[in-house]
Amino acid sequence: MPDILTNPGRPQGCEVAIESVSKAYGPLTVLRDVTMTIQPGEFFTLLGPSGCGKTTLLRAIAGFHPINSGKIAFDGKDVSRLAPWDRNIGFVFQNYALWPNKTIFDNVAYGLKLRKVPKADIAKRVRNALQQVQLKNVEDRYPSEMSGGMQQRIAMARALVIDPPLLLLDEPMSNLDARLRVSLRQELRDLQQRIGVTAIYVTHDQEEALELSDRIAVMHGGVVEQLSRPEDIYARPQTRFVAEFVGDANFLEGRVAEGRFHLEDGRSLQLAEPGEAGPATLFIRPERLRLVEAGQGQLDATVSDIRYVGRSWVHKLALGEALHVWAEAPVKLNIGETFGLGFEAATLLRAA
Repeated sequence: MPDILTNPGRPQGCEVAIESVSKAYGPLTVLRDVTMTIQPGEFFTLLGPSGCGKTTLLRAIAGFHPINSGKIAFDGKDVSRLAPWDRNIGFVFQNYALWPNKTIFDNVAYGLKLRKVPKADIAKRVRNALQQVQLKNVEDRYPSEMSGGMQQRIAMARALVIDPPLLLLDEPMSNLDARLRVSLRQELRDLQQRIGVTAIYVTHDQEEALELSDRIAVMHGGVVEQLSRPEDIYARPQTRFVAEFVGDANFLEGRVAEGRFHLEDGRSLQLAEPGEAGPATLFIRPERLRLVEAGQGQLDATVSDIRYVGRSWVHKLALGEALHVWAEAPVKLNIGETFGLGFEAATLLRAA
């Protein structure tokens, strides 16, 4: 029997279409008219803070939470009313949900046994699945004998051994230490690309989302604030919430008039694309704020505080008594020094 996880003839990931999906628990609405399409073979991430609706949406896709309205379709087939075991999905839980009294073999083989797969095939498929997640000769051990990282891999093997076209992952690395998360997420991405499965991943970790994803849906209050590629989420956020939640950011309030951005204190600066006149918020990342000699930038600012963050020095620059920005620099500057500021990479966020 060929290896189900490396067989080039195996089915690729499925398309997931979510149309106007809403979900409420009594008077509390947790999903509000959510619409999106995940492409076959895509690594798609639902990103947002606790309570934003991302896990509820993932569990609705899985069939664990029935929706109040809307439609969920896999490859054009409406699965909105199907039970989870009829949707042919793999699911990796936050706590891994391994049975402590079952061996690793029995944990991974569970879904195959439910499907009445012959015993000889089960043994081969379990072994192949464990090899794919870089675990060998552990079949007779128990979850309590394995590290957190190993348990995460076992849960992944259990989800993949049934050969699903769709893999759902609910914050599977949140219980691991930071160093292990970094190494395992690259392994996860490599595995997903190798087998071609569609993956929908839930996390509140922005760095994890940016590194893993083909596209990201940033959620807030049960709605999708922005659905874009990682580089667009980071560099071109469409709302202030997205700009604040993903990465560090500077915000300056003001308005656009006569082709310039005017601060509330009366000073103004020229932007490459100021857009339409009206109230707006200027947004720029600390690493994109350019420091030049005083008088050579669009505004002058004075260093008032310094923080070291490992890869660089982050400086607080005062634009006035109540106005400041943060800027990164590879070297430590001196408190009291004055610099000019360049805003070429700034984006304007329009008032709601």
